[in-house]
Amino acid sequence: MSAHHVVPLKTFLKVFWALIGLTALTVVTAKGMDLHPFNGVVAFSIASVKGFLVMAFFMHLKYDDKANRYIIISSFFFVFLLFIFVVLDLGTRIPQASTL
Repeated sequence: MSAHHVVPLKTFLKVFWALIGLTALTVVTAKGMDLHPFNGVVAFSIASVKGFLVMAFFMHLKYDDKANRYIIISSFFFVFLLFIFVVLDLGTRIPQASTL
């Protein structure tokens, strides 16, 4: 078993302020900008960066074994693949009016 990596408080504070800034950016893009078809892409991109920061620093995955990195990366790959399949499915549907 390897020793724990001690992360300086300064690093945690930088990551914290980056997360606060990205949260503010999320609010600004959601309330102040209308990017029409790219709203979801921008929201998912910002959320992905925030998730990466949380996992890398607060969950200490940056300093963990490489096997854990591969597991996390593969899980993101499969979520991305699922997202692509959903987008392709929604893009090929024929719009129908409700009969209700």
